[in-house]
Amino acid sequence: MSTYQLQILNDDLLKNFRDKVGEGSLTTAFSKLEDAELSNADFSFYTSVASVYSSKIEGEPIELDSYIKHKRFGIAFQPDYTRKIDDLYLAYQFAKDHPPTKDNISKVHGILAKHIVSKNWQGRFRNQNMYVTTEDGRIEYVAASPFIVNTEMGKLYNDIETLLKQPLDIQAVFYFASMIHLVFVKIHPWNDGNGRSGRLLEKWFLAQHLGPKAWFVQSEKYYYLHHQEYYSNIRLLGLEYDSLDYKGALPFIEMLSKAVIE
Repeated sequence: MSTYQLQILNDDLLKNFRDKVGEGSLTTAFSKLEDAELSNADFSFYTSVASVYSSKIEGEPIELDSYIKHKRFGIAFQPDYTRKIDDLYLAYQFAKDHPPTKDNISKVHGILAKHIVSKNWQGRFRNQNMYVTTEDGRIEYVAASPFIVNTEMGKLYNDIETLLKQPLDIQAVFYFASMIHLVFVKIHPWNDGNGRSGRLLEKWFLAQHLGPKAWFVQSEKYYYLHHQEYYSNIRLLGLEYDSLDYKGALPFIEMLSKAVIE
């Protein structure tokens, strides 16, 4: 049982994580993060990085240079090229100004999924089975049954609220941010937009504990550049939600800290 009185997250691997990722090196690397010169009151460079690379993980044919020209300098592109990334950018901006409550997490999905799912499914849990498949049509993962999604997400919302009320050192913050990301994508609550939501939620939790500097972490870019490892580490837990083994989660949990230290 978790020492943090959690319902779905656990701290079983926290000691292992502490042994692998030193507090000093993580603190030093995090303290060096700073905003880019291109940023101003109306444009955030690192929000653009997050939005572009999180979208690229999902197969969007967007390039960072083109998006910066569009967002920072007002250069016009075809709407389909930038629309979903603009939505995700707005979702990150919303998260910066609000706590990650149940209602706000739903609102974030409504923003980022505006041009991904139909309006009646924006911010609403799916009601059918969900399978993650490979490009050749094989089932890679069977997500939580629609009959338990509400219950499982209720546990996750509870745990996020619980952890936000507790003082956590930087290692615990990174550990639980990664666990939130992993548990969220394993539940897979939305019809689509789960990956984008999970990666945003991870950083959202970091920022709540560590402050605005957390938004400069280039985790989405790191995951994209190591996307095979990213998906491989997610798969380590097993094929079906009901039989997931979180003892295999450490390789995934370490990736967020590597995005800062490396």
